[in-house]
Amino acid sequence: MVVDDHPMWREGVARDLTEAGHLVVATSGEGRQAVRLAAAARPDVVVLDLQLPDVSGVEVIRGLRAALPEVRVLMLSASGEPQSVLDAVKAGATGYLVKSAAPAEFLDAVRRTAAGEPVFTPGLAGLVLGEYRRLAAEPPSGPAADSAPRLTERETEVLRLVAKGLSYKQIAERLGLSHRTVQNHVQNTLGKLQLHNRVELTRYAIERGLDD
Repeated sequence: MVVDDHPMWREGVARDLTEAGHLVVATSGEGRQAVRLAAAARPDVVVLDLQLPDVSGVEVIRGLRAALPEVRVLMLSASGEPQSVLDAVKAGATGYLVKSAAPAEFLDAVRRTAAGEPVFTPGLAGLVLGEYRRLAAEPPSGPAADSAPRLTERETEVLRLVAKGLSYKQIAERLGLSHRTVQNHVQNTLGKLQLHNRVELTRYAIERGLDD
């Protein structure tokens, strides 16, 4: 689904996605309408502009996640301002790309977003990681620490690389594993930690210093 208040841009993005083999189930130029349409069309990925005429993109993210908890949101915005990026990620965006990105970069970002990978315009990933560190809670201690889930050595190794922002393919190549094996390790870790997606997993790792 594509949400942008500029008709030419919205139609162009939808056309590029269709030509690349994606099914565009809906488009919208307004935030509230987008949430209603998404609830009916049930897209896997929403490509969302930050600035909309009725409500902010951040509010739309919250509405989308409330209506469709599993939906993945890729922000596509003219703004690369740090606060805009952080607000979007905190609201639940999977990734953030500026509109100056090349078409190939955009299509790759959509594919990776659909796979649940956090995607950011170069330079923005470090900003998000830095904010996660700043907000990180103290590591659990006492009874909470004793009951913390135990990860295998390999799961911990994969988690460290996830925290560094590597893609599944890069992790597989570095560790000499298949892409499917890396996915299985990530899914097992998500289950043990009772997390829902790779963004949450990345935050968990950063909070515990696994990205060093």
